[in-house]
Amino acid sequence: MVTSINFISLAQTKQANPFGLVYRDAITENVSGKVNIHPVIYKLNGIEIAANVYTPANYTPAKKYPTVVVAHPNGGVKEQVAGLYAQRLAESGYIAIAADAAYQGGSGGQPRNVDKPAFRIEDIRGMADFITQYAGVNTDRLGLLGVCGGGGYSLKAAQTDKRFKVVATLSMFNSGVVRRNGFMNSGVSTIQQRLKQASEARALEATGGEVRYSADTKMTDEEIAKLPFDLYREGYEYYGKTHAHPNSTFRYTTSSLLDLMSFDAATNMDLINQPLLMMAGSKADTYYMTDSAFNLATGTKDKELFLIPGATHIQTYYVPEYVSQAMNKLNEFFGKYL
Repeated sequence: MVTSINFISLAQTKQANPFGLVYRDAITENVSGKVNIHPVIYKLNGIEIAANVYTPANYTPAKKYPTVVVAHPNGGVKEQVAGLYAQRLAESGYIAIAADAAYQGGSGGQPRNVDKPAFRIEDIRGMADFITQYAGVNTDRLGLLGVCGGGGYSLKAAQTDKRFKVVATLSMFNSGVVRRNGFMNSGVSTIQQRLKQASEARALEATGGEVRYSADTKMTDEEIAKLPFDLYREGYEYYGKTHAHPNSTFRYTTSSLLDLMSFDAATNMDLINQPLLMMAGSKADTYYMTDSAFNLATGTKDKELFLIPGATHIQTYYVPEYVSQAMNKLNEFFGKYL
């Protein structure tokens, strides 16, 4: 049973990966005839975007391959869970791309760690812009996979961008609703206070003052253990210890809240007319977000909700049994529609 496994032992290997990848069984070198990784840089609205393109075994540019764009979680980078799923998709015969969001990770943009929904949605469209020009990509067989916050932004991107023939989410996180109301509505009483702080932060930036950040505190192991939600306790372990990456951070500019707090990934869900797959752990405390958005997706005749038995939100990022279940479902879904 998975419950008896020491999850820490399933984390990254300690050897430095030449591509900076921190997930288990990551590519360490490009070998002819096998899945390869191709670090690339491209411009999006004047900002340099750092991405990794994964090509399947025996990739030949002259052939045409189904392709998947993978959007990373809030605070995550392409070398973590987004890269893991991109690599696994390449192992299944897809070309896949995972890119760092603008202002985040290895991508450019100042100030650092701006986290505005419009930018994150544009990042997804930008990945599509780039990858659809990549040798071997079949533009008629383009899919989208979003993880956590990237899942919410993927729903918004797919609502209007019909280059994506199918859309899938894993452990979807509705960033705007949580930034506004708090996780499980734990912050409703402080909405106006936080909007005032965000407004003050914006005013300070406008005059050339300091850039203020939210979620920028360091926590002790004891403080982390006392956090009330699995998402945050396990998230600190994943991002801070087992799958830490120097470009990954929880923090975001406080002024970003001006945009985040009026955003809801689940609005206009009826605009999604593509096949839709939404996956979540059966024990995920974030499941209510997936459930809400899924029920609002009335515009597609082909939609499926898939629960991964026993998994919490963060465990879908790296626990082999849960990753395999998610990948089996993705292969079935993408295989049917792509």
